[in-house]
Amino acid sequence: MIGLLLVTHGSLGESLIQCACHVLNKRPLQIAQLGVSAQDDPLDALPLAREMLRLVDSGKGILVLTDIFGATPANVALKLMQPGRIEGVAGVNLPMLLRALNHRDKDMETLITKTVAGGRDGIINMLKH
Repeated sequence: MIGLLLVTHGSLGESLIQCACHVLNKRPLQIAQLGVSAQDDPLDALPLAREMLRLVDSGKGILVLTDIFGATPANVALKLMQPGRIEGVAGVNLPMLLRALNHRDKDMETLITKTVAGGRDGIINMLKH
């Protein structure tokens, strides 16, 4: 199973994981989060992020989800990337996380495709639906 690491602003990652636990009625395996605060030095967060990668790694790869591309959490996540082994997707939301959790038994390319689609497809104009 592909591991998941959320690197987000503040407690967003933990909140998303808690919401996923509520929807799935269990805590998923091989998932961790790192919250980065405004006062954190990104270089200080990097060793902790690498340790968290080890916690979720079963040898099948890791998908890192982050919130805003170009912001500090995404910049930390970018330093972790290893194409084919540690990949990343920005713009995390709950539908994206749920899709990732439900497809991480697939290969990395399929997981990324399903994860991005889950995030995008979860955005709906409710009055037009």
